[in-house]
Amino acid sequence: MKSVRLGGSGLKVSEICLGTMTFAREADEGTSFAIMDAYLERGGYFLDTADGYSAGASEVTVGRWMKKRGTRESLVIATKVHAHMGPGPNDGGLSRYHIIREVEHSLRRLQTDVIDLYQIHRWHTESPLEETARALDDLVRAGKVRYLGCSNLRAYQLLSYLHYAETNLLSRFVSLQPAYSALNRAIELELLPLVERERIGVIPYNPLAAGLLTGKYTKGASLPQGARLETDANYHRRYYTDEALGIAGRFVEYAAGLGLTPAQLAIAWVRADPRITSPIVGARSVEQLSDSLGALERTLSAEERAETPAVATGRWVGEDPLYDRTAYR
Repeated sequence: MKSVRLGGSGLKVSEICLGTMTFAREADEGTSFAIMDAYLERGGYFLDTADGYSAGASEVTVGRWMKKRGTRESLVIATKVHAHMGPGPNDGGLSRYHIIREVEHSLRRLQTDVIDLYQIHRWHTESPLEETARALDDLVRAGKVRYLGCSNLRAYQLLSYLHYAETNLLSRFVSLQPAYSALNRAIELELLPLVERERIGVIPYNPLAAGLLTGKYTKGASLPQGARLETDANYHRRYYTDEALGIAGRFVEYAAGLGLTPAQLAIAWVRADPRITSPIVGARSVEQLSDSLGALERTLSAEERAETPAVATGRWVGEDPLYDRTAYR
């Protein structure tokens, strides 16, 4: 697996990032360890988690694996802050109170002294931008965080933060983590041109559109038991539409014509945009991960990407997660 530069920073990351949202949820600890082992064996070293994934249990799983394998020094570990981690009024969001307290919890769960990439999971309208920006900068200056990033921001929110950080000589975001797939191309309208201009790395999640692009969902058929679209109402609402199912059916056929699995085509399609740094790939099993990593063996030409069944440029098939406050993963 190749290394790529994360935006305009000096940090190098793997060209595929391993997402850990399934850990301690769909994948138990043994399976999660096996998935991380397989990823490491393929040359990957960039892992993404969040405090809110399984109420912190995903971070705990990653921390135990790193401790048991002794791999911490060879990895780039990214996590996120925003989720409500308790019943109290200050147990979520992006206040200084919550950020300073929650980074300590993430460090303990991950069993590490420093987080390589600390990301705000989404915008928080109740926390002043300057309060959030200065709290994050303090973490960098204290040596608890090396780089800062963001997820699920609109273009004006990202630009507002960048302007404030640069005007006040604070640490800026080096990466953006948005939803992006052949079924959700909303970021092509404003965000991708912005991050290209500002030299910000893009770590997109949902390249498989919650599994819809793998071909396991078909019109008129019952949803597979335990599948993401069957268990997660937000993903069901976002992706399970007649339009999406129709595109997915043609997508599967096109993948077969290229000699790729649907998952490989979905990831190759995202990677083919030169503004994309490292797509996030999650898995419930080693077999799923191996299938997805097969995308590294194929680079789509501009013509192949243009002919891939997808929604029109800048469109999405369901509710756009940037505008639906309940849809954040």
